[in-house]
Amino acid sequence: MEVLSDELLIDAYHSAILFDLEPDFIQLLSAEMIRRELNPDLERITA
Repeated sequence: MEVLSDELLIDAYHSAILFDLEPDFIQLLSAEMIRRELNPDLERITA
């Protein structure tokens, strides 16, 4: 999943939660954020 920048990954994660997408998809995004050592709460830049 290296194609997405960190910023886009975090934005996708928040959007997936906002639009109540499939839990498996949200988990996939979350796992990638953990792998990249990103914190979605501290690094969110866009809505």
